[in-house]
Amino acid sequence: MIPSDHFVRFYNEVFKFLEEQGDGELEKYWLEISHHQEKHCLELFRTKGLKGMYDYWEHIRIEENCDMTLTLTDGMLMLEMHKCPSLSKVLDNDAEPCERYCDHCAGWIKPLIEKAGYYVVYDIIDRKIPKCREYIFADKEKAEAKQKELDSLCAADDTA
Repeated sequence: MIPSDHFVRFYNEVFKFLEEQGDGELEKYWLEISHHQEKHCLELFRTKGLKGMYDYWEHIRIEENCDMTLTLTDGMLMLEMHKCPSLSKVLDNDAEPCERYCDHCAGWIKPLIEKAGYYVVYDIIDRKIPKCREYIFADKEKAEAKQKELDSLCAADDTA
């Protein structure tokens, strides 16, 4: 088995290569990962909803030693990554991170979550800082409102 330090370096270079190919090759790669992940968690997400998603990411949090907080409320699951182990390892590397490295989570998770009937909103705080938030909603209107809120915060930051 390849150690995670080596794996994320490899992953980063694959992302760069596919991005250079154009024609949406990187997105196709992430969709293929999403398709394979369906075997592991789509049924769990459909049958147990947000609680099933919480259980899945709680297992990942422990297994991957993620500094992450999971918050489950009525109608929403928030994953708050305080220090992403994947991006941290990429940044602690002599190779430049793929500009879209942080998009890989959304690239495979969003299609899967949508197939389960839920809605994802990502808050990539800064692509050079290993922190982000993911909000998963049962209600589309609440997801759209959250996205609008985040967009307005970004617009305010851009004008400051």
